[in-house]
Amino acid sequence: MGPELGRLGDLLRRRDLTVAVAESMTGGLLAAALADLPESSQRFLGGLVSYRTDKKMDLLGVPEDVIARDGVVSGPAARLMADGARRLFHAGVAISVTGVAGPQRQEGKPVGLTYIGVSLDGQTEVREYHWPGGRAANRVASVEAAINLAADLLDGPTLPSTRGAGEKSP
Repeated sequence: MGPELGRLGDLLRRRDLTVAVAESMTGGLLAAALADLPESSQRFLGGLVSYRTDKKMDLLGVPEDVIARDGVVSGPAARLMADGARRLFHAGVAISVTGVAGPQRQEGKPVGLTYIGVSLDGQTEVREYHWPGGRAANRVASVEAAINLAADLLDGPTLPSTRGAGEKSP
């Protein structure tokens, strides 16, 4: 995945943190990338690929009312997925990805719309992305963005805010 994966691994090691993931649109690509980390057996705890909405609710704790109001492709869903993965795996940091890989719209939302959440230090940052590619390219771009976002946030003293771009207020 490139130099950012190595950077993320170094930051996890320096901060002595473990990482877990909750993925939807990326279908396990993020977990596969993290398995390539040096010392992955000590840093990467695992992940949950929850393509189905009911699994996001049952396993990650995303409430039905959030899905009804905002959809599974949303900032609030990404936040709750990251928080759920952090709890489920007892991880120091958790990364979530939800979006519309393509080829067609989902929930009336455009292909390429993606939300990535990173839960760290009791806070969760969510960012919104818009990828211009097809299904495969959008999935790879999402994994790269998730790794970059996690590394950037781990490199800072604390998360800059508790609400990501494009996320609706409760």
